[in-house]
Amino acid sequence: MTKLRKSPRLPVRQLIILSICRFAEPVALTSVFPYLPEMIESFNVPRYQVAKWAGITSAVFSLSQCLTGIAWGRASDRFGRKPVIMFGMMCTMAASLLFGFSQSLAWAIAARSFAGASNGNVGIIRTTVAEMVPQKELQPRAFSVMPLVWTIGSILGPAFGGALSSPAEKHRTLFGNSQFFKKYPFALPNIVACVLFLVGLSTGFLFLKETLETKKHQRDYGRMLGKLLTRHFQKRKSWPGSKWAIDNEQASSLLKHSRVSSISTINERRRKTQLEAPPRYREVFSRQSNINLLTYTLLALHAIAYDQLLPVFMHDTPQLNRSTNPNVQLPLKFAGGFGLDSERIGLIFTLYGVCGMLTQFLIFPPVAGRYGILPCLKACTLCFPIAYAITPFTVLLPQGMTQQVAIFLVMMFKCFAAIFAFPCCTILLTNSAISLRILGTLNGVATSVSAIGRAVGPAIGGWSYTRGVDLGYVIIPWFTLSALSALGAIPVWWLIEMEGFGGADDSSSEDEEGNGTILNTDDEREPEGRSSATREVRNSGAGTNLLGAEEDDDFAIEDDPIESTKMLSRTTTHSSSLEPTSGGLPRRMTSPIGQRAAVGPGGSRKLSNGIGQTRSGFGAGATSYS
Repeated sequence: MTKLRKSPRLPVRQLIILSICRFAEPVALTSVFPYLPEMIESFNVPRYQVAKWAGITSAVFSLSQCLTGIAWGRASDRFGRKPVIMFGMMCTMAASLLFGFSQSLAWAIAARSFAGASNGNVGIIRTTVAEMVPQKELQPRAFSVMPLVWTIGSILGPAFGGALSSPAEKHRTLFGNSQFFKKYPFALPNIVACVLFLVGLSTGFLFLKETLETKKHQRDYGRMLGKLLTRHFQKRKSWPGSKWAIDNEQASSLLKHSRVSSISTINERRRKTQLEAPPRYREVFSRQSNINLLTYTLLALHAIAYDQLLPVFMHDTPQLNRSTNPNVQLPLKFAGGFGLDSERIGLIFTLYGVCGMLTQFLIFPPVAGRYGILPCLKACTLCFPIAYAITPFTVLLPQGMTQQVAIFLVMMFKCFAAIFAFPCCTILLTNSAISLRILGTLNGVATSVSAIGRAVGPAIGGWSYTRGVDLGYVIIPWFTLSALSALGAIPVWWLIEMEGFGGADDSSSEDEEGNGTILNTDDEREPEGRSSATREVRNSGAGTNLLGAEEDDDFAIEDDPIESTKMLSRTTTHSSSLEPTSGGLPRRMTSPIGQRAAVGPGGSRKLSNGIGQTRSGFGAGATSYS
């Protein structure tokens, strides 16, 4: 007997659904950047204090996210990924509205803090992807999807945030007479973001699958409604020319419950999983997980600091006449920037984001799949110190296009390293978990500690840049970041690439989840008297078609075992017929579903996927005697 396995496939539909849920968040969070200084000025804050309060407004977001990240992760481990993701999206949507309608500085800071506290979906969505795709060979492509969505959202967010703020002044023909937008000039971009949140909430509620093991078998009324609304758009699959026609819903029920020996066994299994205690912290903080958390925090610290410091450097006033300036002592003592305006800086960063998006989706998956996750991360950590150290020296080139091309090339070098490093850290952290049941808590911890890095990094970068300008050494902030990145590269060499969760579950859940198909082939000759209909079903791969229906139907609902048992009984009323044999005894003709029963003549042999093996003559694949 030979077993042929289909290679595992990405759950493309579920990843698309999760991406739609994810898209609104980066748009809402980054759309505030263009109008934040203008908003703070509208609260009668002196101009020289705007930068300080803008920094405080951004810092409270990261601080709040740090304080609540673990709680969001533990909640997802207890209540399920889907409900927590939906609730988090609703909270972030409410925070966006509160921020858009702010009438005072305290109100805006409180709304931004609420947005940070609500932003726990980063770790939960990462956990959901890990549970959707446990196979290591698929992880590079799967874990590149959400960063790609974030990149697209972070490109579009500032664009429409700047275009839609203060519409009564910028778009007088449409909103010039609107008293509402004169009173709330920053409400429109946040209202548009809320529309995107509603699209994501609707899509997730109707079609997103639960991935937490202890909750995924429960009835999901949202997906039931989604299946009801889309049933007219789904193709019904059946065996051509056969009276044993079966639709997708019946096929899903057969496959989902074919391995279950009785209803009591299912219920007992559910009771056991529901009574499992929440994970303890000592289970979460294994040695490899701790090293991964440290690596991820240091990576967020210097990478985010670089991205926030770079626009300041590009906008800074150039230092003229360096050859005759007594304050300049090359090659180390010099100051100044590029003197670029906000429009040119925005164009450079837009190109930077587009190139990063293409690298994320087209280059990272095949390269990481070929060379491995850990070797790619080690190589990237060696690139960051080099990129940061050479950044200030681009200002010494001739002014104009030469400087801009040079800084863009350095940015792309750093972008290439960051695009590889962040997903690699995520994959290694996911595979370091000792169990899937602690994965939500672990990613919640990662969200919290990385928020510390995102808050501390820009603070260190801003302080060192100010100090460097005062001393006439613009290299100080960049060399500081280079030293921090070199420090962050040290723990990487103690990391071990763990096996993850793909190996243990593949064999047990292949037929049920559609990750792989086992086709049993046999060189035995068909016994005489076997009907041509049975041979035709065997050779035509009807069982494979049945499994294909399950694989293609990502919206199939996992029904109650009682309902499935009733469905099985109805399905098998025509499962077989009797055919006289040469000996005068009736020979049974087996149903194309599953396996010949062990009762009666002919013995037992698999026809397709071992679906519904029984010995009693009832249920899928059995034989009825009259």
